[in-house]
Amino acid sequence: MITFLVSIALLVVGYFTYGKYVEKTFGVKERQTPAYSHKDGVDYLPMGQKRNALIQLLNIAGVGPIFGPILGALYGPVAFLWIVFGAIFAGAVHDYLTGMISIRNRGAHLPELAGKFLGKVMKHVVNAFAILLLVLVGTVFVTAPANLLHNMMNSWLTLPIILFAIFAYYLLATMLPIDKIIGRFYPIFGALLLISALGVGASLVFTGAPIPELSFTNMHPDNAPIFPLLFLTISCGALSGFHATQSPIISRTTQQEKQGRRIFYGMMIAEGIIAMIWAAAAMSLFNGSAGLNEILANGGPAAVVSEVSISMLGAIGGTLAVLGVIILPITSGDTAFRSARMIIADYLKVSQKKVASRMWIAVPMFVVSFILTKIDFTLLWRYFSWANQSTAAIALWVGAMYLFLSRKNYFIAAVPATFITMATFTYILNAPIGFGLSLNASYILAAIITLAVVTAFFVAARRGLQREIPLEEELKSTA
Repeated sequence: MITFLVSIALLVVGYFTYGKYVEKTFGVKERQTPAYSHKDGVDYLPMGQKRNALIQLLNIAGVGPIFGPILGALYGPVAFLWIVFGAIFAGAVHDYLTGMISIRNRGAHLPELAGKFLGKVMKHVVNAFAILLLVLVGTVFVTAPANLLHNMMNSWLTLPIILFAIFAYYLLATMLPIDKIIGRFYPIFGALLLISALGVGASLVFTGAPIPELSFTNMHPDNAPIFPLLFLTISCGALSGFHATQSPIISRTTQQEKQGRRIFYGMMIAEGIIAMIWAAAAMSLFNGSAGLNEILANGGPAAVVSEVSISMLGAIGGTLAVLGVIILPITSGDTAFRSARMIIADYLKVSQKKVASRMWIAVPMFVVSFILTKIDFTLLWRYFSWANQSTAAIALWVGAMYLFLSRKNYFIAAVPATFITMATFTYILNAPIGFGLSLNASYILAAIITLAVVTAFFVAARRGLQREIPLEEELKSTA
């Protein structure tokens, strides 16, 4: 398991080295944060660094760093490379920049930031895209834990009742001030998440599980192409646009800018470690990709989670681990809907101090999400993965633009932005849920579109320098 252990070590080293470089490039300041300047007792209020870090981890770590890496494990150990290098050079950079730029701009969400740095048209495009993504995320993160609970209870509690209970909780978490449920219970849930993941990881090491060493061979049973599918499948385990919708939630509760590296960059690295553990477990316990593919076909990623947890940690420990995995998506689903409420409120300039104002935005979202739960989970995951990584590309371009206008090293964001832009366009051009073109034609068209996007970025960046866009402009408060 040399590859596995080295990968974990690289993630940790990446936080202390490249994470420090990204922080230095951005340049933290001693300035008042939105938690104080826009304090409203609902979404804007200061909370401590440890609490914010654990909440951020739970916000971003839905089923993505578990289900995604389990599905990515079908490709073999090449998946380890994307988890490590994707988390260090793409995902953590993405999370840090979106969180910190949001802090500099009243805790603004991605649509506001895209409108400011990429143009007014992009504000409307990203607003629609972000809401679509968040409703898909919320739906995926209702369906997955509901199925796990249903299986764990041996089906004695019906699935509709479980779905109703989760939606009821989501409504409360979306509506109440952030410190009432999220700020109070998430640190505890965060500890459970880490304990369950570390328990599985420690079991892999101490039992000498046969984790395969690094190989560039595509081991997928259906010979699905590594590019672009691996980079959309693993998703949250390495890079996720969903995080760009979550970081602004914590940017509104962060006390000081210097806490950003630990909260935003560090928690993405922690998610990468969780992803490594579950990918390794999936690769080692089912006799290769064929065995893993069989259990996925019969029970999906949830069946893999249950099997790994029980076999590695025993009945009691395994049950606790499964509970951790159930809590994980629930604590991301509620903040997905909360984020969607905040984005819609910002877009429509509706104050969120009154409960009624929050209610009329939140309830229609839950109705749409409930309808979407009737759609096949695998199909939902495909649309989620594409929307997720497309949003990640947009967020990275926003980060690159901010650094360009700051006359700083924008390549730390522009390079991963270019890569994931190419991947997402290749996917949607080739996929049956997209345009269904041949893979070679998709590569060529995606390369042309990506080149056009890069060219448009530099044209807009030079115009931005001439217009002297204020990087730290306080956007009008809707509190």
